[in-house]
Parts: sequence; structure tokens; C-alpha cells
Amino acid sequence: MSDNRLSFKEMCAEYDVTPRTLRYYEYIELLQPDREGRSRFYGPRECARMTLILRGRKYGFSLEDIRQWLLIYEDEGNEVQMQAFVDVADKQIVELNKQRQQLDEAIEALTQMRDQTAKSLD
Repeated sequence: MSDNRLSFKEMCAEYDVTPRTLRYYEYIELLQPDREGRSRFYGPRECARMTLILRGRKYGFSLEDIRQWLLIYEDEGNEVQMQAFVDVADKQIVELNKQRQQLDEAIEALTQMRDQTAKSLD
């Protein structure tokens, strides 16, 4: 085993994911570790992909969106992938802003209801 590869257990620890999550990412072909017998090893490519997957999840992208985006790099290269990212990021920013507005409205309504209830207790 070369020094720049992580075992299955190391990969889970490094990226703070459960074994089930890591296996699922492999199942849906987001990750393709090297296999030696029953052992799996993750090289720099898989680590970079995992970083992108987790970043995409943090920003609210679906796993299918992430999978498609990763496939673009393999099929068409970095520049096309970056343009695709800009396009989906623009859409996601709009969606996140809508969610923020809904959260702000819910917080305001809950605060008002809480204040009215607290006042009625006086």
C-alpha cells in the first residue's frame, strides 16, 4: 500500500462519514476505490471527489446533481465542469435565498406567538 492512500476506516475518519455513507457513495458510483482482496483503498482522486461531494452536500445539492457534475469532468474536462458548476450554483443560490426568506418568516411568526403567549402569562 502506498502512503498516499487511505483505508476504508481511515477514509471514514478523515471525512467524518459513516461506513454506511461511504459504501453508499461507492454503490451509486460517486467513489471508486482501489480494491485489494476485500480491502478498499482511496487515493488522491477519490479524496478529491469526496471533498467535492461533501462540499456539494453542504450547499444543498442532491447526490444526483453531484454525480452528474463529477461525470462532466471525466467526459468533457475541467472548463466544462466549472461552467456547469456556475450554472447549478446560480440556481442553488436562488433556492437557498428562498429558504432563508421562509426561515426568517417562520422565526418572526414564532417570536410573535411566543411573545404573545409570554405576555398572557403575566
